[in-house]
Amino acid sequence: MLPIPSLAALLLTACLPWGAAAQPAPRFEDTLAQRVQACASCHGQQGRARPDGYYPRIAGKPAGYLYNQLKHFQNGQRKHALMARMVDPLSDAYLWEIAHHFASLDLPHAPALPARAPAAVLQRGEQLALRGDAARQVPACTACHGAALTGVQPAAPGLLGLPPDYINAQLGAWHNGNRQAQAPDCMATIARRLPAKDVAAVSAWLAAQPVPQAAAPVASSGTKAPLACGSFTPPVAPKPMPVKEVRP
Repeated sequence: MLPIPSLAALLLTACLPWGAAAQPAPRFEDTLAQRVQACASCHGQQGRARPDGYYPRIAGKPAGYLYNQLKHFQNGQRKHALMARMVDPLSDAYLWEIAHHFASLDLPHAPALPARAPAAVLQRGEQLALRGDAARQVPACTACHGAALTGVQPAAPGLLGLPPDYINAQLGAWHNGNRQAQAPDCMATIARRLPAKDVAAVSAWLAAQPVPQAAAPVASSGTKAPLACGSFTPPVAPKPMPVKEVRP
């Protein structure tokens, strides 16, 4: 009888295309970068995504923001079946490592998509993003996400380089209660003050803006936020994962 490793190798060879058996198997390296390759199927290689797709770029986002989102998928505050299944068995310490891995990636952004909305719609989107709407008690996006909209440490993400459908969908999810953040949930409050046409306008304008060369999240200025916002509370770093003892 063949030993189990040899039998497994023969079965694998039988499933490969003709001539592929002679090709060496790709080398596996037990690094975090390789273990998070599953993220690339939606978020693109190294989390860079595509502005003409749907899923958001995660490379370079603040680590606190990324960690919070992974926890929200895990506990149901954000609804996405695939993400929930992926993060459900992972410890807080491992989620923290994943968040810091993607936050550390300083990679170029793809060019912004050409604006497809009418000029009047883009003008309204620009007003909401840069100046807000005092009549509706809606602060400007820049008040929380930074003057250049590239994000603010430790937990406010950049809004540039994202697909318009993604931005639109997230505002809709906050409006409908399908996405929740730490209370008080300021984004839910803002989303419910915006009519659908304003959501579409700000999504279209943000997606059409070029990402500046210096696109890293900026340090917090320490100024008071325009709304009470639980998302600004920095997440507490979990205890590191215990190192397994290696016995001879």
